[in-house]
Amino acid sequence: MGRLSGKVAVVTGASSGIGHATAKLFAAEGAKVVVGARRQGELNDLVDEIQRAGGEATALAGDVRSEDYAKALVELAVQRFGRLDIAFNNAGTLGEGGASTEVSEAGWNDAIAINLTGSFLGAKHQIAQMLKNGGGSVIFTSTFVGHTFAFPGVAAYAASKSGLIGLTQALAAEFGPKGVRVNAILPGAVDTAMYRSMNNTPESQAFVTNLHALKRVAKPEELARSVLYLASDDAAFVTGTASLVDGGASITRT
Repeated sequence: MGRLSGKVAVVTGASSGIGHATAKLFAAEGAKVVVGARRQGELNDLVDEIQRAGGEATALAGDVRSEDYAKALVELAVQRFGRLDIAFNNAGTLGEGGASTEVSEAGWNDAIAINLTGSFLGAKHQIAQMLKNGGGSVIFTSTFVGHTFAFPGVAAYAASKSGLIGLTQALAAEFGPKGVRVNAILPGAVDTAMYRSMNNTPESQAFVTNLHALKRVAKPEELARSVLYLASDDAAFVTGTASLVDGGASITRT
């Protein structure tokens, strides 16, 4: 019996990185998984991989900025698997970077729409369904950037991801009495395509690596283990947290 046996989960941003690793781990731990992202081909490959390993999964491509997409993911979970117990709202973007005095209004709005509003819209419909089951677990992917650490040139990213911490706390307080737990993970640097696009030189990667107490960046699978904990009944008394999974970046000054 897996830690998520009998559970049904939605994972967004599942075509790569942390979402991809978490969807596979959820399925390996017994969950039936609905995976979402923009790229249908990558989602299809993920579903095939999960099914070959003996798991159950289905995919729906779309844009998390759309409330219709948020509703459709929940409806697919219910239609295909009968319920919804877990939601990992992981889809995100670095957004437009550079000097904040030069960031466009459109670039700012896009980061907010994907990272913050998209997560809210997902949770809005996920929680409404979970209440019909007597509860569930909602998890957001925030970041240590803008919380315990700051980089220049990423104001939209930091602001949108920081907003998820306030959203986590508000939803946890609102729906805790009804059995819904809401938490956020705050990763440090994780070896994903997004990380490599931001740190595309050996010098940049060495600098970021050194920021962490562990003197390395994480693998997506390591973040997935922390998400699994928050999704599972092992975290039955954990809600409203901004859970640092940052390799000690927040406490490192060496």
